[in-house]
Amino acid sequence: MKLTNIYDTYTLNNGVKIPCVAFGTYKAAQGDNVEILRMAIKSGYRYFDTASFYGTEKYLGEAVRMSGIPREEFFIASKLWKDEMGYEEAKQACRRSLENLRMDYLDLYLIHWPLPKPDHTEWKDLDNRTWKALEELYEEGKVRAIGLSNFLPHHIDNLLENCRIKPMADQIEFHPGYAQAAAVRYCQERDIMVQAWSPIGRGRVLEDEMIVQMASKYGVSPAQVCLRYALQRNVIPLPKSSSAERMKQNQDLFSFEISREDMYRIDTMPQTGWSGEHPDRERVRIQ
Repeated sequence: MKLTNIYDTYTLNNGVKIPCVAFGTYKAAQGDNVEILRMAIKSGYRYFDTASFYGTEKYLGEAVRMSGIPREEFFIASKLWKDEMGYEEAKQACRRSLENLRMDYLDLYLIHWPLPKPDHTEWKDLDNRTWKALEELYEEGKVRAIGLSNFLPHHIDNLLENCRIKPMADQIEFHPGYAQAAAVRYCQERDIMVQAWSPIGRGRVLEDEMIVQMASKYGVSPAQVCLRYALQRNVIPLPKSSSAERMKQNQDLFSFEISREDMYRIDTMPQTGWSGEHPDRERVRIQ
């Protein structure tokens, strides 16, 4: 499938169309948040990723209303946090998110993490109860698609053994230097759409000598190389920016193609730019 702009879509396993590039709102609650989100809308983004934990739902809802663009032209995703897991808790969390956004439905709703903390021994039952709530929210029309975030193959296996409705997406950390090949392959083999948070992997990736050289070779920025890499791996990138210029630049991903050789070079580069987050381990603080 050839993608030509950020409005081109993939099709989730339930038939819902999802844009191939999103705008991430994590930490967009800092500073003039509504204006940043309005700027993102004005620059062309229609797929926005938020979460109860981000504190950006109210600002995003306000920015969408102020745009004057019909709600149905947007694709809005949100996530329930670690302390909102469980059957009743997930139902209430979704209701709060809809109230914060002042919307009647979400296009995609995700479980943010598979474990509340790494030593949580009853996580399988907790995930199943939480997922049951998402299945019902989906059947009630409160959400058009349901999925996961930060779930690895063993976490997803547990759900697939018990669910009635298969997850439609999984949002994981993905970027050059942390491509999570096993998790991506697992999802794609099961028709679960992979999305990339932190798709440019922070400064360490953008300053990597090979990425910088590729950017020069293709006449683009290092960030554009990272985002194009995701698209060529059939992964939806969720870049974020507070600069109008970079917002536009991060959409210009369709005028070049990374060669097969360079894709393999990126696939096999040493681990770089990892956030320190892992669902089964304590957070690692990386300098």
